[in-house]
Amino acid sequence: MKTLSEVLAQEDEIVRLDPDHPGFKDPVYRVRRNEIARLALTYREGHPLPRVDYTPEEQAVWALTWERLGPLHETYACREWLESSRVLALDRGRVPDLTGVNVTLSRSGFRMLPVAGLISGRGFLSAMAQGVFLSTQYMRHHSVPFYTPEPDVIHELVGHAASLFHPDIVRLSRLFGEVARGASGEAMKRLELVYWYTLEFGLVEEGGALKTYGAGILSSFGEMERLTTKAQLRPLDFAAASTLPYDPTQYQPVLFVSPSWDRMVGDVSDWLKTI
Repeated sequence: MKTLSEVLAQEDEIVRLDPDHPGFKDPVYRVRRNEIARLALTYREGHPLPRVDYTPEEQAVWALTWERLGPLHETYACREWLESSRVLALDRGRVPDLTGVNVTLSRSGFRMLPVAGLISGRGFLSAMAQGVFLSTQYMRHHSVPFYTPEPDVIHELVGHAASLFHPDIVRLSRLFGEVARGASGEAMKRLELVYWYTLEFGLVEEGGALKTYGAGILSSFGEMERLTTKAQLRPLDFAAASTLPYDPTQYQPVLFVSPSWDRMVGDVSDWLKTI
């Protein structure tokens, strides 16, 4: 039996996991992450998208996660996200490949292209100005199917792709991208934070109930379950949201709420035009 270091020594380690990552001590997972990352790194735009042949274990994580997320969406997702998600109609039993997703998604003017892992905020947001969502393709570690310390294919498809049929989300995404392309370093920091607290973790009031449109919440079983019991809820305030640091590896202690969907869209749009 080879040690972790021996296995990884045979590979060009592309993906470096933190010691507290669920897959850090799993050499099979580490090698698998490098394989999927390499597919993205060797991809050239205009060529067919790389197809990941997901293992039975990875397919099982996808299906199990959907079993838990689906019912929660009906309770906690806002009306606009639910409508958009039903148009994309992701397969809940098997992981969809990006090529198939793009066939449907093209109707909204967006497409997904692969990336190996986390990239800069400017790079991620700027791509959306051109209708491109940069997506990872790897699966979270099977030992904790309802948690991931980083954006995986469940987060990208269930959280983000499912929202990209709503014209308001499409417009806001493009506007974030346009602003990012010309933002100064200081403005970029504020822009990333506001994106995090809105399109990733934003909430709205709907019919007297608290609902979410944030991709980070909608792809997380734990985040949805603790919305009304654990998180500190604040009215959306851009002075606060643009300066409040966050930790992506933990549940979010503070979430910002807009009084309605239309108010959220208008307020975010107006704030972006000031950057």
